Amino acid sequence: MTTAMGAALRRIQLGNALSAFGNGFTVPFLFIYVAQVRDLGASTAGIVLATFAVAALVVLPFTGRVIDRRGPLPVAIAGTVAAAVGSMGLGLADSESLVVAAAAALGAGIAVVQPSLATMIVWCSTPTTRSRAFATQFFLNNLGLGVGGLLGGQLVDVADPSSFVRLFAIESVMFLVLGAAIATVRLPKVPKVEDAVPTDESAKGGWRSLLADRAMVQLCVLGFVMFFACYGQFEAGLAAFAVEVTRISPATLGIALAANTAAIVLAQFVVLKLVERRRRSRVIALVGLIWTVAWVAAGVSGLVPGAHGVATALLISTYALFGIGESMLAPTMAPLVADLAPARLVGQYNSAFALVKQMALAIGPAVGGLMAGGGMYVAYIVMLVVCSLGISALALRMGRRLTPAQENPLRVPTPRPAAARVEVKRVEVTPVEFAGKRERETVSV
Repeated sequence: MTTAMGAALRRIQLGNALSAFGNGFTVPFLFIYVAQVRDLGASTAGIVLATFAVAALVVLPFTGRVIDRRGPLPVAIAGTVAAAVGSMGLGLADSESLVVAAAAALGAGIAVVQPSLATMIVWCSTPTTRSRAFATQFFLNNLGLGVGGLLGGQLVDVADPSSFVRLFAIESVMFLVLGAAIATVRLPKVPKVEDAVPTDESAKGGWRSLLADRAMVQLCVLGFVMFFACYGQFEAGLAAFAVEVTRISPATLGIALAANTAAIVLAQFVVLKLVERRRRSRVIALVGLIWTVAWVAAGVSGLVPGAHGVATALLISTYALFGIGESMLAPTMAPLVADLAPARLVGQYNSAFALVKQMALAIGPAVGGLMAGGGMYVAYIVMLVVCSLGISALALRMGRRLTPAQENPLRVPTPRPAAARVEVKRVEVTPVEFAGKRERETVSV
């Protein structure tokens, strides 16, 4: 990686970390803000949360095409501006329509920024440094969210709406800081745009090429199951299970969430050293097994109501194990998407994977919430254990389609340049006089 690439990557990572820091100020309090502080009710708060997913699903199918034709930089800047406007709009909105409109702008902006930043990281890294770059991004995201949430909790006051306005203002400013940081980046690669205005045929060509890539299709299926079974359950099914079945308090649930963040922050670079030279498909399969143990621990925590301390420890362990799995995926999934993508479709592949993630994050909480609301907790745990085992099976199956370079670029031997062949000849040259004698010189070449 060149010095210019390293400098560009550091600016991207710094801006991304500050954006996550600002996001952490508002994410934990959004439901309370809409439902109680603005007094719009729980149903409106639910609509706002759903609007984030809907906005992402609307813009992501087109985002990749624009990234590949215009470059990720202008797309990312547009996304940060939209997110900043949406965030500030949420802080100032006092009616249902304004809150939903602001949430749509914020959700669309964040959805656009994610694949744009991923593409920029791909451009500013090499196959051998890409895992570390994405691991660093994931680490900084979680650290920023954790610190932002901690500080936000100290500043917020449910009885004072202006305190929430300050939180959203901080988040808005951080999005603008991200935009300013990446606007100064000199990308080491400039896409060649043959047709500045995408035609319908070229637009379909990107999706047609992606859908014809069997390895990428399998990775998308795997990603959907993965995000459904882990990330999609944190805010709904698992939280409901913890409170209703394991009988832990909301404060203890907060400790469990903190354990998840702590596991990621503390283990990320230790885990990176362990997995960066392993085959990616096998690392993902191992994550499936770790999450299987996590869900079994969650299920057992609901079977020992008489031993509340043991049940609480098991549930906190569930969240910590999820964090370990997440730290293993950070240097694995995103680099694999980049290595599967043809150079002209990096943005398309990143956007497609982001779309799959958003679909899982929209469906996961809905399914988990419905099962929790119906009291089907045993079926819920069984379903997620099966999903986790399915992650391992799908990963191993996908591995059969990956090339050695896609499985792990660090394990592919670098070809050595062939040694130049030197031919030795004996050449006789003209006679010379040496020490008064005439002799013929023989020179080896």
